[in-house]
Amino acid sequence: MIKVVYRLLIELTNGRWTSSLLKGFARARISRFVVPSFAKVYHLNQEEMEKDVSDYSTLHDLFIRTLKKGARQIDNSDDSVVSPVDAVIEDVGTIRKTSDIVVKGKIYSIEEMLGDRERLTKYINGTYMILYLSPSHYHRIHSPVNGIVTKQWTRGSKSYPVNKWGLKYGRHTLAKNYRVITEVKTTNGHISIVKVGAMFVNSIETTHKGTELKKGEEMAYFSFGSTVVLLFEKDVYKIDSSIETPKEIKVGEKLGLLSMKESVAR
Repeated sequence: MIKVVYRLLIELTNGRWTSSLLKGFARARISRFVVPSFAKVYHLNQEEMEKDVSDYSTLHDLFIRTLKKGARQIDNSDDSVVSPVDAVIEDVGTIRKTSDIVVKGKIYSIEEMLGDRERLTKYINGTYMILYLSPSHYHRIHSPVNGIVTKQWTRGSKSYPVNKWGLKYGRHTLAKNYRVITEVKTTNGHISIVKVGAMFVNSIETTHKGTELKKGEEMAYFSFGSTVVLLFEKDVYKIDSSIETPKEIKVGEKLGLLSMKESVAR
């Protein structure tokens, strides 16, 4: 029963006032009383947490927890692309010529998702990958590649659920939710890392400073479960043969390889 309550509160809440109330509760010290039960209900791996469960003063602190050093191993192969998050890979596919992708039977516009027509062209016929974070996942976001940030921008205002039901029945959640987009130039081509808020406006906090990104380095964190969309230029990315959807994956595990383009200048 308690898990049903948590799901209703955390995964399905999207109203302005109810979201604000839950946000306030999660950050209030009184929420520390539900931390142990939340950790138990969602089977959080307490062995890898940097702190003991009893040391988290709020539910929000538990959500944005850090891990012990060495808890995640980063694949450092020269051309590897690694998972930026602990998540479930929900979908992988090709971005159509019309800039559309199909996720859970619903059509999403990459042009609408990016909100930047100038940057759209390079992703046509490229690859997309959807990684969903549930409330049980580690919520820190790390760089999937080595590269230089060419631009970072935000779009959207409201945030609706992005779990599998939200993707299937929601209204263009990936393209309309509040999102922070980071475009990175690698030696092989461009990648856009789209961090999509699941609930609460501005539930994405960036932590990386400067323009240079190192693979596995922390970039940001979600306050609650959410989704990351990776967009790759055409012929830039080759998916790892072991990946099927849905698939559980952790930060640093290989998603595939970057493929050298004849020219990456844009």
